[in-house]
Amino acid sequence: IIYIIIALSMIVIVLLQSAKSSGMSGTIAGGAETLFGKNKGRTIDAMLSKYTTFAAIAFIVISVVLYLLLK
Repeated sequence: IIYIIIALSMIVIVLLQSAKSSGMSGTIAGGAETLFGKNKGRTIDAMLSKYTTFAAIAFIVISVVLYLLLK
């Protein structure tokens, strides 16, 4: 059950993130915005990125544990 919850939450978190493919000008402007921004770690995109990382690590760990238990 936990495995399914983490998988579904990972899907939702990834779908909530904004697209970062706005071309070269978007890359330069986005880099300047995160470099000089006052709230670098507090933006919604940064928070969703952190949640995605934690969910992915939990998903991989649980996948390995389930594999070893069922082997």
